[in-house]
Amino acid sequence: MMPEKSTSVGTINKEDLANFEKEIAGIFATGVIRAPVHLRAGREEALIRIFQENSIGPEDYVFGHWDSHELALLKGVPREEVKQAIVDGKSISLCFPEYKVFCTGIVGSLMGTAVGAAWALKNQGKKGRAFIFCGDMTAETGIFHEAVKYAVNFDLPATFIVGDNGLSVMTNTREVWGCPEPWFKGTKYDKKIIYFKYTNTYPHSGLGWKIKF
Repeated sequence: MMPEKSTSVGTINKEDLANFEKEIAGIFATGVIRAPVHLRAGREEALIRIFQENSIGPEDYVFGHWDSHELALLKGVPREEVKQAIVDGKSISLCFPEYKVFCTGIVGSLMGTAVGAAWALKNQGKKGRAFIFCGDMTAETGIFHEAVKYAVNFDLPATFIVGDNGLSVMTNTREVWGCPEPWFKGTKYDKKIIYFKYTNTYPHSGLGWKIKF
């Protein structure tokens, strides 16, 4: 059995996360990375605060989607290891089992897996929690609703983090919702959800030029 790795959130700051994304953007511009890359900016402080306030550590699981560079770094995966995985074409599906980091490029596909991990942790009496990160439009999917409902009804050690950048690819989410706030605001499900807004200065994917995924 491989030893659990410790989180490095205490040594990573906003500039570290921003500079990492800038470096990846520069590498992507050369054409070396022959796979989709989704870059993010503007949510560094929010993510650092969430990791710190929730004391996310080595026994906790982190689940993400196609924009999870920052999550891997905050969970303690070494910078060069994350970078190499991205260069190898795994940007949208970063998985580092030894650090309990699992990500996918398929919308909402890890919701059930994350809740299952939380269920196992609780029922086996083990330490650890599941933290599931997603965007505002993923939070509108049925699989998100079902996962949150199950976690609430069975009081599982699962927390859903919704980062709202106001867009689903290039579609305004408020126009899709038909209301200014997400569906879960003011409901009993709120207690399992951390919600924050940010503005992403990068396009949804890529750099907005050359190949666009």
